[in-house]
Amino acid sequence: MVDRMTEAAAIEGTDRPVTQRSLVSDLRALGVEQGDVVIVHTSLSALGWVIGGSQAVVEALMESVGSAGTIVMPTQSGHVSDPAEWSAPPVPETWHQIVRDEMPTYDPALTPTRLMGQVVDCFRHHPSTVRSEHPQLSVAAAGRQADEIIRPHEFAAGLGPTSPLGRMYELGAKVLLLGVGHGNNTSLHLAEYQAEWPSKSTSQRGAPLIVNNERQWVEVEDLDIDEEDFEQIGASFVTEWKGEGAQTDGPVGAGIGRLMSMPALVDFATSWMSNNRR
Repeated sequence: MVDRMTEAAAIEGTDRPVTQRSLVSDLRALGVEQGDVVIVHTSLSALGWVIGGSQAVVEALMESVGSAGTIVMPTQSGHVSDPAEWSAPPVPETWHQIVRDEMPTYDPALTPTRLMGQVVDCFRHHPSTVRSEHPQLSVAAAGRQADEIIRPHEFAAGLGPTSPLGRMYELGAKVLLLGVGHGNNTSLHLAEYQAEWPSKSTSQRGAPLIVNNERQWVEVEDLDIDEEDFEQIGASFVTEWKGEGAQTDGPVGAGIGRLMSMPALVDFATSWMSNNRR
């Protein structure tokens, strides 16, 4: 259901309606090209009042890269995890084993995203979209290289070099932030796997999976990730990276779009983390 107060604020803050056509024009001006592989993070409300809402945004993104391109969005489902790790909100400790025993296994078609926004939810339901198999850190993709990007997506190292992020890096993808900052930039997690710093650590991750046609609670060792310095890294990238693939900013709807090379950003962030994290 649309939040009426949010929609009213969007109408009030928009000089003229945003359309699929105007969004494509804005994306072109920003630097999105036919054939691009683009990983997108977006806030619908930040774009102003869009005719057709999230559907128009999804279709504009897909039109902007054309049939030769690929759009990717994180479709994370952090609730398919060990309840002992939950904090927003937590559940009573006496519930933990019940949750582990009864939680449905991840299903790319059925499992909802959590806190990912309307555009992501619309995109994952698009008939041409496919979704990866990671129970917590899945991505959805649509376009020529969608299948190549999403498979495989192993439970361990879910955001590492062997994940969809790693394959997008190898494909020279672009990162597109629509109305959001680098705090939402999932690609920076790939740099965490590649960087080294003194307190870098791993821990156990758990989820219910189908193994040999049976439901099992599976635990793997994976990196402890941390977005706390992502905005600082993004700001440093803007001011310090002078090479190819630097960030370009421009209007998209009533908001700001930020477009950059994923390999350039990840390489910069890998060095930054190694030099600045303690």
